[in-house]
Amino acid sequence: MRKPGAPRRPAGLGTGPRDTPPLSTPPGSREPAMTVTSAIPATMRAAVLHGPEQLRIEERPVPTPGPGEVLVRVEAVGTCGSDVHYYRHGRIGDFVVRAPLVLGHEAAGTVVAAGPGVEAERIGRRVSIEPGTPCGSCAECRAGRYNLCLDMRFLATPPIDGAFCAYLAVHQDFAHEVPDSLTIEEAALLEPLSVAVWACRKARVAPGDRVLITGAGPIGLVAAQTAQAFGAREVLVTDVVPHRLALARATGATVLDVSDIPLSQAEFTPSVLLECSGVPAVSGEAIRTVGRAGRVVLIGMGGDEVPLPVSRVQHHELEVTGTFRYAHTWPTAIALVQSGAVRLDSLVSHSYGLAEAEDALAVATRDATAVKAVIHPQR
Repeated sequence: MRKPGAPRRPAGLGTGPRDTPPLSTPPGSREPAMTVTSAIPATMRAAVLHGPEQLRIEERPVPTPGPGEVLVRVEAVGTCGSDVHYYRHGRIGDFVVRAPLVLGHEAAGTVVAAGPGVEAERIGRRVSIEPGTPCGSCAECRAGRYNLCLDMRFLATPPIDGAFCAYLAVHQDFAHEVPDSLTIEEAALLEPLSVAVWACRKARVAPGDRVLITGAGPIGLVAAQTAQAFGAREVLVTDVVPHRLALARATGATVLDVSDIPLSQAEFTPSVLLECSGVPAVSGEAIRTVGRAGRVVLIGMGGDEVPLPVSRVQHHELEVTGTFRYAHTWPTAIALVQSGAVRLDSLVSHSYGLAEAEDALAVATRDATAVKAVIHPQR
């Protein structure tokens, strides 16, 4: 069995949408060592979780990119709800932090070295990191569903270290080059945008759809923009936090404060439900509003079970599905931001240096206006 930290060389990801990134097999036969064009330190700082609410800044060796890998100087990392959950509780379901773990998976930076088999021209390019590297050879990968790979190595998912560090080695095919028009923070937040792109694809959002989004957290906010970019004629976003509802309204969505008016009284019959709250009771109530032949995509992670109104599902022939991460989404996400159809800068509510990583993880419980804290490891 391959050791958890060993580099892999994915073979291929089967067929998928037109913007599927090719997963190359690096030749590696004529390039004996990595290519470097600037000085790289021997060690780096990393924010390491040792247990619930035990985060320490440590010195670690800078990784050496293996065959087919690039070394990225990490310049921005978004904090995700999963990072906060690991920080507070040391686990998410079956994923338990049993050894020191570097958090963070929403990352972007600049390529500073190329491993064997990687073109030296990639050095100096700004990239957004897709945080999951699949095996490339299993049935799911070959069918194009690499997000369902059983041997996935996903950043900041135990035991795989994440990106709250100064340098990160990643497979070249999952370091997506971004145009200069994107800020480094936007490049990092292409990861949560990819969640929304994948969900809208699963829901087959199309021109004319009326879309209900429950939960105005970061995913709900980008899902609202993505649904509109996909052609939805009306998007309704629900939440109980006025500040987040205001952000949703600024995207062009209609908003509903369900602490004042229950969703059942909103007289809104969606053709698509994107459930982003992760609250089981909210999911059940929202499904009851979906119109005939509607599509329901469960995105938010909260409870293990959801009260499913089976009669509504059967009588209205609803399609109900889950969504897990994403596949083949980065080119679309980049295009949406580059075109201005989706704005990610409004999500960034707080900015920190690496030494303040603990503050970045705790700010959501301290500041009602917090939406997305971004860590800058080079600061």
